[in-house]
Amino acid sequence: LVFTEEDKYGLYSNLLFKYFLAEGIVCGHDLFVASAKEHPDNILKELPAPLLDDTCGKELGDEAAAVKSEDFQESMKIAWRYQNLPKMEASPTTYTKFGHYYDVSKKMSPELRQSVKWHSFYLHEELSLEPETKAWNMNSGYARLLQSIQRIISQEGFDGSDPQKKQRNVLRIGIQSLGSILWGDDVCCSDTPEDPHSLTKFLYVLRGLLRKSLSACIITVPAHLMQNKAIMERVTNLSDTVVGLESFIGSERETNPLYKDYHGLVHVHQIPRLNSLICDVSDTKDLAFRLKRKQFTIERLHLPPDLSDTVSRASKQDLAGSAKLLSSGCGAMAIGKKHLDF
Repeated sequence: LVFTEEDKYGLYSNLLFKYFLAEGIVCGHDLFVASAKEHPDNILKELPAPLLDDTCGKELGDEAAAVKSEDFQESMKIAWRYQNLPKMEASPTTYTKFGHYYDVSKKMSPELRQSVKWHSFYLHEELSLEPETKAWNMNSGYARLLQSIQRIISQEGFDGSDPQKKQRNVLRIGIQSLGSILWGDDVCCSDTPEDPHSLTKFLYVLRGLLRKSLSACIITVPAHLMQNKAIMERVTNLSDTVVGLESFIGSERETNPLYKDYHGLVHVHQIPRLNSLICDVSDTKDLAFRLKRKQFTIERLHLPPDLSDTVSRASKQDLAGSAKLLSSGCGAMAIGKKHLDF
């Protein structure tokens, strides 16, 4: 269960959502797309087109050449004493090809989309088909969605506990903007919602369905609208992977020259716990994403040195004040009113 916290305007989280579905089509997996905001058919029509191996090599080769020329120009600017320092690797997966690459400037062909079986769940259509029912003592929209997922898993042969005679496949489930007001939930509208446990109950049952079936699920949630942090903590604990996207749109970092190469930050809050009590801690803390002309990439955040002539420095009083907050382990110079001289 992959839980994605949407960015403020939902631009980049929606793109990540489409990447997950596009990878399923290329791998030949079955899809189940659920949404209350836009029709799943329209989502599938907007999936990015995959890059073929030869095209991908050419695209990445061109980008590598461009990066190399940028590095050469930077080396002309940076002082000679910095040139012998180890080079910062931008991409965490430079040497291994995992999955496929996609061109966000082109849409996936209808022939490729129709090569796999996919199922859609559009909440407004589902509510108009049947009378309202409240199963599992939760929101009716969530209950309908769970019933639909359960039906697909049992009828299409994804149930791991039930031996199937036909060839097995993987079901990819994508749920868009879960918890929003469009699903009939008020966790995003009030600090004290009327039904604060519907979302938690839904994830409990969904996780049980995922555990006993050959399926993987990605959920995008407008976490920035949720005022009750206790609900977010419970949702996080019920997920395997929790990733948050923070866009620079509308923030002061958008105009900051240090972040000019990036469009936002990626926060990895939780990764799966496999045969251990605590989750593994990634060695890469600072990740950033940027949307290039054809590709959406996630890289290590590497801020360049300040090359301007006038470098703003804090006053000695400010440095002395901050030095008081440092522990004695930082050295004797951090004690008293003496400032740290770098």
